[in-house]
Amino acid sequence: MRWLKGVILAIILLAVLLVGILFAVNNQQAMPLNLIWLELPAASLSVWLLGALACGVLLGMLAMSGVYLRLRALLTRAQRHNQQQRKELDRLRVQELKELP
Repeated sequence: MRWLKGVILAIILLAVLLVGILFAVNNQQAMPLNLIWLELPAASLSVWLLGALACGVLLGMLAMSGVYLRLRALLTRAQRHNQQQRKELDRLRVQELKELP
């Protein structure tokens, strides 16, 4: 089952790579990027679009890192509390066995 997941993932990655190559080949027009206060040199349209995609992905990851860290801290706290509860339960079970006649 694990190898099937790997094969499917490889096929998907190969398809995405193929689409990316076709996208880059079909968008060879060089155009400068004007950012109102800054004009960047001319590069192919695919470079600008893929660069915008990469910046968006990085900004999204940065924006979600706060949520991830908060959830990770909550998980750690809950695991610690769970461990304390298990120790208390084990202690009470042992105490109950000692009290039996």
